[in-house]
Amino acid sequence: MSLSSFLTKAPRTIVIDASVVINLNATDCAAEILGAVPSPFAVTDNVRAELRFGSRNGHNDEERLKALVDVGAIGGAALDAAGLAIYEALISGSAAMTLDDGEAATIACAVQMNGIAMIDERKARKICASRFGSLPVVSTAELLTDGFTEAALGRQRQIEAIIAALQGARMRVPPEHIEKVVGLIGASNAASCLSLPRTARAAS
Repeated sequence: MSLSSFLTKAPRTIVIDASVVINLNATDCAAEILGAVPSPFAVTDNVRAELRFGSRNGHNDEERLKALVDVGAIGGAALDAAGLAIYEALISGSAAMTLDDGEAATIACAVQMNGIAMIDERKARKICASRFGSLPVVSTAELLTDGFTEAALGRQRQIEAIIAALQGARMRVPPEHIEKVVGLIGASNAASCLSLPRTARAAS
């Protein structure tokens, strides 16, 4: 299913993880992309904290997130009692079945809001699917390849945004969306995007 298919009946808050923020920042047109979607976006304090930690290593994603919040492209989200219980369950237990702070908070917040979780990491998506089967989970790649983004940017800028996320932020693309991504950016561009699987890059 595409992002659009989850929003056909009514807008649902889309809670985004740190990797999504980083990918969107790499496109240099995050506000335009987010503004094209008929649904609000939100980020948890846990994700902000992850990005703040990254600023110690010279990354400016926290600062760029603040700019998106200031213009209203992204809102804040806080966990309530039910969300905190889900969050605690997701960070407790064996390493194979737990998530990092930001991913856990993103999923918990999306569940409590009856929203949509936007997460790229395979492990987080797998755990989310097994524990919260009714929660829609989408990736940055789905947002960037969606018709919303094409309508906002035009096809050429959409392609440039996808390449920027792949090359600048090493965006991870779920296996089921690799063909669509490569089809949009072309095999020659895909060959230089190291975050894509080798088989996808070798197609050129």
